[in-house]
Amino acid sequence: MNSASDPFAPPDEPTRRREARQRAIELHYEAEMKSTTVGEIIAEHIADIDPFALRLVNGVAARHDELTGRLAGLLAEGWTPQRLGICDRLIMLQGLFELDRGEAPAAVVINEAVELAHRLGATDRSSALVNGVLAATLDGR
Repeated sequence: MNSASDPFAPPDEPTRRREARQRAIELHYEAEMKSTTVGEIIAEHIADIDPFALRLVNGVAARHDELTGRLAGLLAEGWTPQRLGICDRLIMLQGLFELDRGEAPAAVVINEAVELAHRLGATDRSSALVNGVLAATLDGR
């Protein structure tokens, strides 16, 4: 039996990272909804959290103000990060963090963020917004 047909086989690396990215957004969202820190949310969890998700969560949390400032500069006039849907904002902050780290190609980071926005975004246009904002960061490189 190969791992593709084995429901108990560990996920392949791209799938694992995709799931970790979503888990990181969920942890940030939970922290916002409970008005607490992601550190407190992580400490409450019984199950292990994927190391990649932890790197994303902790990295975005550590650079939250800086990333939020950069996001503000990428938005259209009259828009602020606080005016965005929570998940849309969190996805873009995480995307900015990942683009800065350079561990994955920019196209992969943006595509994964767009997919997250498609699943978790505030509106049916969230994925287009995330794509446009994150792609704009590439123009400045």
